[in-house]
Amino acid sequence: MGKKAEKTQKLDEIVISRAIIEEFTKDFLEYLEVDVAIVGAGPAGMTAGYYLAKKKKKVAIFERKLSVGGGMWGGGIMLNRCVFQEVSKSILDEIGVRTSKYRKGYYTTDSLETVSTLCSTAIKAGVRIFNLLSVEDVMIRKDIITGLVLNWSAVSLANLHVDPITARAKYIVDATGHDAEIVRIVTRKIGKKLYTETGDLLGEKPMWAEIGEKTIVENTKKVYPNLYVAGMAANAVFGGPRMGPIFGGMLLSGQRVAELILSR
Repeated sequence: MGKKAEKTQKLDEIVISRAIIEEFTKDFLEYLEVDVAIVGAGPAGMTAGYYLAKKKKKVAIFERKLSVGGGMWGGGIMLNRCVFQEVSKSILDEIGVRTSKYRKGYYTTDSLETVSTLCSTAIKAGVRIFNLLSVEDVMIRKDIITGLVLNWSAVSLANLHVDPITARAKYIVDATGHDAEIVRIVTRKIGKKLYTETGDLLGEKPMWAEIGEKTIVENTKKVYPNLYVAGMAANAVFGGPRMGPIFGGMLLSGQRVAELILSR
């Protein structure tokens, strides 16, 4: 009887709808106040979230797109293989991504496995990822960033005039990639007050993989009170070159920004 009843279970569309709305709302309300808010669920953002959550920090990642992973899905020119250097392999080993040695110092991974494993590992560590949410402004009190102003990505895409909501965080990480969206919002709203040579974004330099992979970690640091940059946003802000389709620096940058915040 039990097996037969299970096969013929009736489904109620309203119950399904309630489950989605109630469970999402419960999570969203819980994560409107966090230890760390990361903007951008690319490889750097998810790696940072993973290492922070491992240390029991409350972490939310806000991603404006439907999918996570940034440009990692496509490898290089839509050939879905990722390249990593030796120094970043320990992170891949830790989260369980299989690697293949191409030649000395170079490893490849399946890009789909890499993104999906990184995402799953971060979530299982305690990170909560909210996709389809854009950051349109920041909250600043006494020259310190205290939170983010959020809206559905569809609102801006449809050019609708809909007011946003806010989320509070002790620390913010801009992991939005080449555009460094959060840092640009800060300079647009309060002027050139960044911790750079000019107080403004220095801009991303032309591709140079060797130097870019080095500087992306060096440039992963605080750029304004309570605001850090990681991933390509770090090189865009502090003037490092892009590195193209090699992703080790992204993981190392995410790990580094987590270490910096944990040290606080």
